[in-house]
Amino acid sequence: MRKLPPVLMRFLLMTLAALSTSLCQADGTVTQLSGTLSAQKADGTVKILGRDSRVEPGDTLSTEKDSYAMVRFTDGGSLTLKPNTQIKVESYAFEDKAPEKDSMVFSLIKGGLRALTGLIGKRTGRQDAYRLKTTTATIGIRGTYFGVDYIPPGGDGTPPPGVYLVVFDGIVVAFNEAGFQAFQAGQYGFIEGLTSPPRVLPGDPAFPFSPPPEFIRDTPTACVVR
Repeated sequence: MRKLPPVLMRFLLMTLAALSTSLCQADGTVTQLSGTLSAQKADGTVKILGRDSRVEPGDTLSTEKDSYAMVRFTDGGSLTLKPNTQIKVESYAFEDKAPEKDSMVFSLIKGGLRALTGLIGKRTGRQDAYRLKTTTATIGIRGTYFGVDYIPPGGDGTPPPGVYLVVFDGIVVAFNEAGFQAFQAGQYGFIEGLTSPPRVLPGDPAFPFSPPPEFIRDTPTACVVR
């Protein structure tokens, strides 16, 4: 059997390495899952996701009852979705050598989540690089760990409907047409509606968050494209 010239062999190896890297560079990857997680793609198709499944801009992610899911993004940040939660990844852009292009925008449609920011939201001076949209306000984040829960209208009024947030680390700024409010670590917030200014709550509204222990111990997993 003829041997390939050394130059051609090096070229083929470099090409295979680049192809392997590109396949592993999904914008987001499901790293932990307990229960059922689905994604409605930008073209309208719906897929059931598993661990190591890819998450891309345009995906609407939904967890079922008693389900928790963690998605880790290429900038090192993560989202942990609570049961009966739905979010849409509006946009995501991260290039290691181009911080000026950083962007992560997602919408909370229902339910609740915990978010840990990665490099997006930390390494640029743009306040709009990392944003969470809700029904009552837009939340801007700069290097933080925080939680958000949405209580829709139509319940018994306990707790009152609206968007609740908690900041574990860093600073969160919530703003709408009625005003804005900064929240620091250890503070709780509430935004009743688009015409109600965000305000600090005196105490913890105590929304349950109890994912399996392995979520807390989560580390990046090997990339498997699905």
